Amino acid sequence: MIHYKAILKVMGGLMMLLGVLMFPSIAFSYYYQSGDEITLIGSALICLAVGGTFFYSFANQDQNIRKREGYMIVAMSWIIMSVFGMMPYIFSGSIPVVTDAIFETVSGFTTTGASILTDIERLPAGILLWRSMTQWIGGLGIIVLTVAIFPLLGIGGIELFVAESPGPTSDKVHPRIRETAKRLWFIYVGLTIVLVGLYYLEGMSFFDAMNHSLTTMSTGGFSTKNASMSYFESPIIQYTAILFMFLAGTNFTLLYFAFKGRFSRIWASDEFRAYFISLSVLVVGIAGAIYYLVPGNIEKIFRDAMFQVVSLITTTGYVTADYTAYSNGLTIIFFMMLFMGACAGSTAGSIKFIRHLTFVKNSTLEFKRIVHPRAVVPLKINGERVTGKIITHIMNFLLLYLMIFVLGSIVMSMAGYDMITSFGAVATSLGNVGPGIGRVGPVDNFAFLSPFAKLFLSFLMLLGRLELFTILVLFTPYFWRAN
Repeated sequence: MIHYKAILKVMGGLMMLLGVLMFPSIAFSYYYQSGDEITLIGSALICLAVGGTFFYSFANQDQNIRKREGYMIVAMSWIIMSVFGMMPYIFSGSIPVVTDAIFETVSGFTTTGASILTDIERLPAGILLWRSMTQWIGGLGIIVLTVAIFPLLGIGGIELFVAESPGPTSDKVHPRIRETAKRLWFIYVGLTIVLVGLYYLEGMSFFDAMNHSLTTMSTGGFSTKNASMSYFESPIIQYTAILFMFLAGTNFTLLYFAFKGRFSRIWASDEFRAYFISLSVLVVGIAGAIYYLVPGNIEKIFRDAMFQVVSLITTTGYVTADYTAYSNGLTIIFFMMLFMGACAGSTAGSIKFIRHLTFVKNSTLEFKRIVHPRAVVPLKINGERVTGKIITHIMNFLLLYLMIFVLGSIVMSMAGYDMITSFGAVATSLGNVGPGIGRVGPVDNFAFLSPFAKLFLSFLMLLGRLELFTILVLFTPYFWRAN
């Protein structure tokens, strides 16, 4: 039996939290006198009122949150947050069409960074900050945030954490999930504050520094400028963005070990080594290819190559150059990066290196098993044996991811879009990256899509952010059976 009243109480608490998180945008709106403070205040009050009604109506309900309730809460929370989070866009008239507002909000909370806005700079300050806040909130997960700073809910945090972070990594900073969440968020908030200061000192306005810090650490990619990061021509700003995108794509457990001075734990991670080495090889190779195709300033070519590689692999989605303009071969390589992702336990999306690494290692060992059929050849990650259950889960995930990509591309093609655009739109939405290829490339946006296509891609964003199984399990008969 599913405890629906307990779920509704948690949903009420989340809506109240969302209302509270709108207040920084209200403060910026008043400071910059952008004229959108009334709509933001109204949106916050609606969240507080509706959330408070649910929360206090079921305040005395049993809070026995099991795994089944955990999956429902995680899936429903992202949907409800997206529905209520779009109110500032609708009420202010910044995005008056509901399907457009849903797309932009889901893209924000899932840190995808795809946008339907054709003139971002015309938006008022409060709305721009709220747009960036949606990515920052979604960066490390709404549920982890709630477990960390909203303990009055009294829920079983481990079930929610597992449901929101179903990846294969098992590293934990602390055995108590609430303490783990707090420490991860201290790192997240601390790095965001440091980045605000760096961006500001390097030449950004405080408002731009605030917004870009929120969307860099969340690997979200929303910008206050139509030209994205290419607007800021300062090399030091772009190198700073590269560094913090790289950090945000690193497992936050490893960042915690780094802050504790345990640097040996970082390089001991097989996934981190694969992440670092892959980035290095791609940057050098692509920079060399670009210099061969379009000779020019070596430093600028190297910086553009590094920026785009790090941005795509960490699924941030910032752009400083049109990576589809060099050659078809490089476009294919950049397209493949949409399926990579950074490290598990980071704010990045897509498949992630731990799954690629497990697949490659297991496939390599299969040749050894063929030659020596009686030998016991275990798969090890970080020196520890990976169980058959985890290997099966990863293989199922990879196959399911590929199937959804193919089916999604077919759906987009049947909706009237060319195959390249369909591939690009589905890959970037499912991977929570932002820019794709075709008509949704780095210098384009998603405004031309039909309402159906926007809603379909929004669904894919949610699927990708929650790593497929969390939402798809709700569509299975096994989930709803009593036993």
